[in-house]
This record gives sequence, structure tokens and C-alpha cells, in this order.
Amino acid sequence: MGWLWAIIVGFVLGLIAKAIIPGKQHSPLWLTTVFGMLGATVGNAFARAVGVGATRGVDWTRHLFQLVAAIVIVFLGDMLYMALWGGRRRQVA
Repeated sequence: MGWLWAIIVGFVLGLIAKAIIPGKQHSPLWLTTVFGMLGATVGNAFARAVGVGATRGVDWTRHLFQLVAAIVIVFLGDMLYMALWGGRRRQVA
């Protein structure tokens, strides 16, 4: 159940990050989900390092760290994706 929850959170964080970043992102949905999962992990680690990893009630600060990390990772990951695979478009004869 933990993996399913991580995938769902990564999917949602990735989509929100794509919506916040200006312009069009070209990475596929599965990669956006992976970037969102990485953002959640990095955001959790940063929140724990700052001391707000676990608070009473809803951890809004932790969620904010997760979202910011997801935005950065989606942005950088999409740039890397376009640099590596962006120019490889199929030519239809």
C-alpha cells in the first residue's frame, strides 16, 4: 500500500508542478510521476532536516517543501529529457 500511495502522491505533485512551471513541458506522464515521487522524497528529507518533518495535524510546511522540490525536479528533469531525447522525432516518409 505504501508504494501505491507514493505513486499517487508523485503523480499529483508532478501534475501540480507542471501546471506551475511556465511553458510546455515535454516529459511523458510516467516520468512526471517519477519526478513527483523524487520531489516528495527530497521535500520530506529537507523538512526533517529543518525540524518540521512531523507536526500535529496537517503538515503544511512539509507539503510545501515537497511541492517546491517537485517543481525544481520537474523543471530540471524536463530540461534533461529534452536535451537527451527532444531532438529524436520520428520522420514520417
